[in-house]
Amino acid sequence: MNWLSVFDAIVPLLFGLAGVLGGYALRGLVGRWQAGAIEKKAQLKLEEMDVDIKSRLKEADIQARAEVVKAREEFEKSTKARRKELQDIDDRLTVREENMDKKAVLLDKKDQAVAQKQEDALSKAELLRQRQVELDKRLHEADTRLQKLASMTTESAKREVYQRAEQEVRSEAGNLIRRLLDEAKETADREAARIVSMAIQRYAVAHASETVTATIQLPSDDIKGHLIGREGRNIRALEAATGITMLVDDTPEAVVISGFDPVRREVARQALEVLVADGRIHPARIEEVVRDVAENMEKTILEAGEVAAYAAKVQGVSATVLQTMGRLKFRTSFSQNVLRHCVETAHLMGMMAAELGADPVMARRVGFFHDIGKALDHDIEGAHAAIGAEFLKRHGESDVVVNGVAAHHGDVPSDGVYGVLCAAADAISSSRPGARNENMALYVQRLEKLEAIANNFPGVKKTFAVQAGREVRVLVDPAQTTDNDAMVLARDIGQQITANLQFPGQIRVVVIREMRCVEYAK
Repeated sequence: MNWLSVFDAIVPLLFGLAGVLGGYALRGLVGRWQAGAIEKKAQLKLEEMDVDIKSRLKEADIQARAEVVKAREEFEKSTKARRKELQDIDDRLTVREENMDKKAVLLDKKDQAVAQKQEDALSKAELLRQRQVELDKRLHEADTRLQKLASMTTESAKREVYQRAEQEVRSEAGNLIRRLLDEAKETADREAARIVSMAIQRYAVAHASETVTATIQLPSDDIKGHLIGREGRNIRALEAATGITMLVDDTPEAVVISGFDPVRREVARQALEVLVADGRIHPARIEEVVRDVAENMEKTILEAGEVAAYAAKVQGVSATVLQTMGRLKFRTSFSQNVLRHCVETAHLMGMMAAELGADPVMARRVGFFHDIGKALDHDIEGAHAAIGAEFLKRHGESDVVVNGVAAHHGDVPSDGVYGVLCAAADAISSSRPGARNENMALYVQRLEKLEAIANNFPGVKKTFAVQAGREVRVLVDPAQTTDNDAMVLARDIGQQITANLQFPGQIRVVVIREMRCVEYAK
């Protein structure tokens, strides 16, 4: 082994180890130097911060003292204001107490004055009572002396005064009625007559009275045997199915149907026409045809309502209302067909409304519907005007139409001109010559009732119903009735007739007061 090579190898290692140890020693020196520098810097920072803190504490102390001074000043200021406010309140309370004392003194004085016045009033009331007693005594003595002088009691004097007052009032009422009637006639009679006459002339239609019979024309007399049938079975079956009497007599080529129910009479008429045209007449066929015709009657009624609405120029009517109006085709009033009467009333109202400047379309609608209640009054109780108005209201008619229908007989007040026009047109259509028929018994009975109503009034000597019951002439005793009393009597008789009788149109009441003095020259 060569020691020289070993030495050569160890020497570098020793130098390297020495370098490492020197580096560590140098690093430790440098670190201690840096640590000392950092410590000095930290010490400086601490000193600066200490100075800063002291300065800030000093500033905070100064600011706190300033805030305390400010708060003390504000407290003193608010305390001063509060003291002043309390002082003001104290002053006001003092003044109020003084005023209350003064008012208490015044109230005491017023109470004393009121007590004094009450005493005075009581003394005056006692004095007045004494005077009233004395006055009553004197009045009684004067009344007794007056009755002795006049030979009349107090009640008799009152009755005489009342009678004189009543006579004066009746006289003034008669004068007022006469003056008002004269003024109304001067302004209304001429125009009303012109309008009514114009409407009648423009709508001049023929009137035909409905009867309780209908005549069916036959193609030949041979068909009568078929209608009667073997031992009369066919005609008995026809009468049983329709409820109508068949009159087969010697009239050539004709059969008479008799019955009071117009609907049944119409069913029998149509069924007989179908049987005659068909030629097959036997009980089974008769029952079948009558049943078919009765089922088709509703359609016939609706068609009648539609035709009438078209003739009256009324549009926009519901099917239910037209169905109800169609029933009036088989309804009569004093033998006048009600549906024809409604159409005629509609035209008359339209003409008169046009003359007055009212709406003719609305007037025709009111006139067309005015008697619709007559198609329902068999099922509903009440006046036909009220029934018809309620029915139209339920089916959407306007308030004007409803009021016009309800008011055409005066059951309710008319809100406009249409109720009055409807009453006038209804009267014109009902009272025209040939429009209605009355049998002799009803006619005589109505005239007797008119005369009896007028004869019940005091002072009436004789009454005559003339002009087919359209006028009542009343003869009065001129010694008991004055001219003014006659005016009042005519009005009272008219109101009594309106309240107790039903009649078409109007009835004229004429009171005649006449004094005849007869003497003979000898």
